[in-house]
Amino acid sequence: MGNHINVRRRLVCRRPSRSPCDITAFWNDKTDRPSEPDSKRTDMLNEREMLNEREIESCYLGQFIPVHYHHNMLMDQNRMHGFKSAIDYAVKPGMKVVELGGGTGVLSWFAAARADKVWCVEFNPDMVKEARKMLALNPNGEKVEVVHADAFEFLPPEPVDVVICEMIHVGMLREKQVEVIESFKRRYLARFGGPLPIFLPEAVIMAVQPMQQEYDFEGFHAPIVQFQETAAIHPGVQELAPPAVYSIIDFSQPTDSIFGFDGKFVVERSGTLNALRFVTKNILAVVPERSTTIDWLNHYMCLPLAAPVAVKAGDVLQVSFQYRAGGSIPSLEASIRAQVIYDVNLQPVVQNAVYA
Repeated sequence: MGNHINVRRRLVCRRPSRSPCDITAFWNDKTDRPSEPDSKRTDMLNEREMLNEREIESCYLGQFIPVHYHHNMLMDQNRMHGFKSAIDYAVKPGMKVVELGGGTGVLSWFAAARADKVWCVEFNPDMVKEARKMLALNPNGEKVEVVHADAFEFLPPEPVDVVICEMIHVGMLREKQVEVIESFKRRYLARFGGPLPIFLPEAVIMAVQPMQQEYDFEGFHAPIVQFQETAAIHPGVQELAPPAVYSIIDFSQPTDSIFGFDGKFVVERSGTLNALRFVTKNILAVVPERSTTIDWLNHYMCLPLAAPVAVKAGDVLQVSFQYRAGGSIPSLEASIRAQVIYDVNLQPVVQNAVYA
């Protein structure tokens, strides 16, 4: 997972027809329907379940991130410094910029330092008010127009040079980064033709790593999802094998909405495999003249395994999983499979012949 990646330059949550948190309507969809032939009813149910899953997920993050959560993002120095550096590099004087899912407007404000015009698109009405208030307190804030709109529907009134979109969760789960960018690209090309604008981030690298994770909390055993700072030391955590990349997203290219992994790890350290660590490295901008990139590493996400596995150095693990971009963490957890397919202790000992 180095800093060198060859990507070309080219990036919101769909509003349901009813309130996304209308759980009564969700259940009525499943129960209050006239009878249909079995095959047709099955197809309709599958389609509705997928749509309803998306509606329910929008209650979590999507385009309705609570105001207080944005404080954590503003306090994340790695995120703030990475995006500021990438935006300073990508946005040239006189450019026009769109930010999809603008939140407080801070990334739009970074862009306004050089851009002539910035459209900051935000769906949460509370955040629209907050962004307008905060931008008014800062120089160049007048160059940012905060637009109360659904990022799945918004298009700028004219072509733009850069699109900023930070709807990023570890592993591209929960939030709608991939779906939003793909939707924007299709609609932008239909209205304006090519070329597409530069997208920030430009790419994402995702990896998985087998781990032994501590789940003891003052004597209380609780195997739960954990998010860990990447630079911190975590007592009781052991890396059992190096991480393996399972997906590289280039936002200038069409992106598949299904991510998966089916691969092997050679165990380097004996222990108990009871978790998988998910690593998400965001390539915010590619800097070809310096043969490097400007990156932002999300917190690690460690998911507990339903059935821990004892492993020894030299064993070979088979690990697999699959999930949908923007899907729930439990959907990923339910798909995880891990087993030892080569047990070093069960292999015959070969003794070399000794000649006198």
